[in-house]
Amino acid sequence: MTPLLASLWQQQAEFLAPIDVLVPVPLHWHRQWRRGFNQSELLCRHLKMICPELKSCAIEHRLIRRQRATAAQSGMNAKQRARNLKGAFTVHKPCDNLRIAVVDDVFTTGATAAAMAHALQAAGARSIEVWCLARTPAPGP
Repeated sequence: MTPLLASLWQQQAEFLAPIDVLVPVPLHWHRQWRRGFNQSELLCRHLKMICPELKSCAIEHRLIRRQRATAAQSGMNAKQRARNLKGAFTVHKPCDNLRIAVVDDVFTTGATAAAMAHALQAAGARSIEVWCLARTPAPGP
């Protein structure tokens, strides 16, 4: 399924700005262990394989980590999601002047993207884009 989704994504994507690093949204280690994979990391790998514009990009799946297990966000509103993710991500090496694309499968309220962008920006990233496969209707306030 991932190769198909990456191919469909590539057909619709416009890569305007050069990117240095692809960063998949990390799962907490326990959730990834239970699931057996990280869907965002799989998307990064397939996008890099099929998109000529991304051949020189690194995939940094260990650059940022989810330092604590957060509650599942389905059923939460935007404020609850933001509170749930506050301080959840830690960057493990400098991002000095990097152009980063955070890759996620689904974008709902932007709480995950915002929490990650805040941490990456504090680590010195020059620019941060959020690339997602799907956009859900925003939940209530």
